[in-house]
Amino acid sequence: MRRVLVSFLLSAAAVLAQDSAFLKQGTVSNRAVMLFSNDKLELAIAVQGGSLLSLVMRDDPSQLSPFGDTSARIYGHFVCVDGFGPSSAEERAAGLPGHGEAHRQPWEMTASGKQGNTASVTFRVKLPLVQETLTRSFHIVDGENVIYVDSELESHLAFDRPVNWAEHLTIASPFLEPESLVVDLPAARSKTRKHPQTQERTRRRLASDREFTWPNAPLVEGGTANVRFAPPPSGTGDHVTSLIDPSRRLGWVTALNTKRRALLGYIFRREEYPWLQDWQSYETITRMNRGLEFGTQPFDVPRREVIDLRSMFGAPVYRWLPAKSKITTQFLLFWVRALEGMTKIDDVRIENGRIIAEDRAAQKRIELTASRPL
Repeated sequence: MRRVLVSFLLSAAAVLAQDSAFLKQGTVSNRAVMLFSNDKLELAIAVQGGSLLSLVMRDDPSQLSPFGDTSARIYGHFVCVDGFGPSSAEERAAGLPGHGEAHRQPWEMTASGKQGNTASVTFRVKLPLVQETLTRSFHIVDGENVIYVDSELESHLAFDRPVNWAEHLTIASPFLEPESLVVDLPAARSKTRKHPQTQERTRRRLASDREFTWPNAPLVEGGTANVRFAPPPSGTGDHVTSLIDPSRRLGWVTALNTKRRALLGYIFRREEYPWLQDWQSYETITRMNRGLEFGTQPFDVPRREVIDLRSMFGAPVYRWLPAKSKITTQFLLFWVRALEGMTKIDDVRIENGRIIAEDRAAQKRIELTASRPL
């Protein structure tokens, strides 16, 4: 690990030979990061695995990050490719980890620079076991509370293959707190995860393998729970998945803390990420985690299981990567102060270079400049 880190820092130093105020080396929870920023936001990108470990508003005295307290365990946001879920016994024997290789490999910074008011940094990570290369670029524009992420996955094999790809976003305490944190998304159809019957009354709050209409998920004990809200810590964990509304070109998910007036949002191309898995782990008040993972498949399961499923709710559950070819994805994230009185996000859209997030009942809307197309 130390040799990898030294190698990265040397390559980063070469790329950063000229002074770049928007990109600096730093640490978060004793992990080496590149701090990517403008006048509004600062994002910490881990040099080992490319995880997004911290996101803060630069004028926020509390330095609240939606990814959680940096002194606690951090999931942050990492990419699961090629693989989303556990490996099979044979894959494990061959050394393939769960959730793919990208989040465990060293990321090489290949370029950085600023053109006009837009700063960019590009990383490349080799995936030797699946013989792919992932290239990911981050962009940030002066004056905007938005970060844009462009990715490219290249196959080095001479045959077409199905790909499992998810963006493993996890929000955590203190941003994630009971009753104050609400999650919204444009779900067309939703379903709880199937789990062993022995876990139903000991480890699970939600009933197994049941379709429902978001956000009212069926409970093991009967009735429903509004899963927009985080319940008080109980030590239980649950998973649900939602198909993003197929009538939309762009999908989205938001996490709004009404007490702290902080709003995190992601907007992504629905055809690239048709599903959102919502996993919930509420151990203690200081160890609350919630995954809002948008990707190619409904649940994080081994690839054979995904391929055997073929489709769900009439939607695809994997994506093809053609032989010796590349596929791409794009998404953006925004982190901004919410308006007083906002309790729900009914819609998020991009119109004329602006992100619009609406709470229709409260007749409130946030508008953010988003100058790069998606």
